[in-house]
This record gives sequence, structure tokens and C-alpha cells, in this order.
Amino acid sequence: MISTLLCAWCLLAITVTIHAAGLSALLGGLSSRLPVTGFWRLTQLLISLAWWLVLLHLAEIAVWALFYWWRECLPDIESAVYFSAVTYTTVGYGDLVLPQEWRLVGAVEGLTGILMCGLSTGFFYAVGSRIFALRAKVKET
Repeated sequence: MISTLLCAWCLLAITVTIHAAGLSALLGGLSSRLPVTGFWRLTQLLISLAWWLVLLHLAEIAVWALFYWWRECLPDIESAVYFSAVTYTTVGYGDLVLPQEWRLVGAVEGLTGILMCGLSTGFFYAVGSRIFALRAKVKET
């Protein structure tokens, strides 16, 4: 059980590292595009932000899936990706399950997914708030 939890902890650390690196890169790219004026430019920026966040989550899901596939927890890579996506997003259909020895890893993936989705939501909100604050400041001048 300790080794299983250690694997889960390492996967969590990799996931958080990917997310932190991705958000840092996004921040760097966003600062050069602000302030945004006009409906279509704002819409384009928000769509781009949403796509990058989704890509980050897909990369993180892929890490967990590769682990399940490597450890032969699931029959093939397609099943591993599907299981990982359903678990990370906490949809949890239950049509695929991990072997008993790896079930805790699946639970940790679900918790990690909740945290990373929450972090992305907070990031999206913070960017939106910053955009609208800058737009209000531009209108004042």
C-alpha cells in the first residue's frame, strides 16, 4: 500500500508541475496581449485561454493514462486514456475499474483532477477579472 501511495504521490507531483509550468507560460503570453479592446478580440483571447487550459488537462490525463498502461492496470492504451479522463474529471462511469492493488491511485487521480480543474477555474476567473479591470481603466482615461 505504501508503494501504491508513493506512485500516486509522484503522479500528483508531475501533474501539479505540468499545471504550474503551463499556467506560468500562459501568464507570460497573456501579459503581452493585455489590455484587450473589442468584443472579438476579447472572445478570441478567452477561447485561446480555454483551449490552453484544456490542453494542459489533457496532458495531465495522458500522464496518468501512461502510468496505468505501463503498469498493465488496464488492457490497452485506449482503455487507460478513457479511464484516466473519466477519473480525472470525476465523471466516474464505472465501466472500467483498476485492479484492487491500484484503486487508491485512481482515487488520488480523481482528487488531483478536482484540484487542477479548480485551479484552472480560478485562473480563468482571475484573467477575466484582470481583463475587465483593465478595460474599465482604459475607459476612464
